[in-house]
Amino acid sequence: MSLSDRSQTADIVIIDYGMGNLHSAHKALEKVANGRKSVAISSNPDVIRSAERVVLPGVGAIRDCLGEMSQTGLVPVIQECLANKPFLGICVGFQALMSRSEENGGVTALNHFPGEVRFFGDDLTDHEGQRLKVPHMGWNQVMPTRPDHPLWANIPAGERFYFVHSYYVQANDPDAVLGHCQYGPVQFAAVMAEDNVAGTQFHPEKSAQAGLQLLSNFVDWRP
Repeated sequence: MSLSDRSQTADIVIIDYGMGNLHSAHKALEKVANGRKSVAISSNPDVIRSAERVVLPGVGAIRDCLGEMSQTGLVPVIQECLANKPFLGICVGFQALMSRSEENGGVTALNHFPGEVRFFGDDLTDHEGQRLKVPHMGWNQVMPTRPDHPLWANIPAGERFYFVHSYYVQANDPDAVLGHCQYGPVQFAAVMAEDNVAGTQFHPEKSAQAGLQLLSNFVDWRP
């Protein structure tokens, strides 16, 4: 399916609200779907609603992301999808699923997962007192807390994934967290899932084989 054809239905739809790694996510999902499922990028509410499963990417400031979702009229569609089909939020798309974020002076988010998005801070240090760079950028280990969840299938414990973020998720419900990551003194939710909705702080589409395996697991996920 052509990326420019935003009106055709597809099995997996990446929601286009003007922000996010759309083409990287599309390429990775097409690779793991391997012809079994069609993949499209779309901002068309009918196309999004008709999908079997949806992906919400996101980069940049959360206020801008949520503003674009609202401006494009996609918030009600996103809420519908959160209620009734397999859903994956990536990076800021994951953070948007929380209750609120400290970013931009405080932002109310979509409030699907109870919890807050917090800033790493300007003075983050490791256990030796060495300053850590913010944003947290690069490869880091994720430790599963629910290794039997289908999204972890065929992914060894302690695999490394690719992160780029200055804000992190603190979930209210530890049972919804599938895996943690540690950056200096901060332990944060790297993967969450509850019922039909999942989110990753890392970019699976940039995380080599482990990331592709997680996307493949999402494609096959039957919550």
